[in-house]
Amino acid sequence: MIENKGWAGLSLDRARIMGIVNVTPDSFSDGGQFHHVDAALAHGRRLAAEGADILDVGGESTRPGAAPVSRDDELARVLPVVEGLAAEGFLVSIDTRHPEVMVKAAQAGAQIINDVSGFTTSQDSISMAVELNLPVCLMHMQGTPETMQQAPSYGDAAGDVAKWLHAQADALIEAGLSPDLLCLDPGIGFGKTLAHNLSIMTHWPLYEARFPALLGVSRKSFIQKIMGEDDPARRVPGSVIAAAWAYRQGCRLFRVHDVAETVQALAVEEALIEASL
Repeated sequence: MIENKGWAGLSLDRARIMGIVNVTPDSFSDGGQFHHVDAALAHGRRLAAEGADILDVGGESTRPGAAPVSRDDELARVLPVVEGLAAEGFLVSIDTRHPEVMVKAAQAGAQIINDVSGFTTSQDSISMAVELNLPVCLMHMQGTPETMQQAPSYGDAAGDVAKWLHAQADALIEAGLSPDLLCLDPGIGFGKTLAHNLSIMTHWPLYEARFPALLGVSRKSFIQKIMGEDDPARRVPGSVIAAAWAYRQGCRLFRVHDVAETVQALAVEEALIEASL
């Protein structure tokens, strides 16, 4: 694993949790539950109270098959929530793949940019990331949300995704972004089959070789493919087991819906690891 230098002002000597605040009517797991500003703010406060270090606010569903939303709609959804949570002192991440939203969210108080397209949606994405000079989470996605699960294909999923992420990280660095601001996310479920996801999970050190890496596996459909559980809210045990597996492989950043359950599981995992040394 990469030497622990921290990321986004957080030491990575222990697990750090990015709590998901979806301000969308159609996200795969909790779409519509926190669509209104007051509900989203209350949800963010609750996640922080449960142990979330970062609150990740998103206004565009990127579930498989999702259609894009207009920038005006995305901004109307996220800006009041970002501004409200940031004003209360929380570390806020903006989950967007659009430069216009990145800059306006940063002006509203977002301190992290989390781009599921890996800064490829727009030709301005990389230059905007450099200009904002904020910590960024760089994710891999094969295709777009509309197309990514139609026929994902790799020669070597774990290796191909790692190679792409490191090349894109180098592009950001060459454009002027400090390496210390980078975090990588292999994008579990984004243009990947079950076999691809399992390959990535079982080769996690590939993603920790140069930069911190984030796991986003919470409630995702690969758990459904293993267990046949159609209700995302009932995939919490599988999500927690996947997080514990990644923790043992060196991961310290986790993007989750179920903060309290993940915090507890990773605390037990850490205690067991320490006791076995």
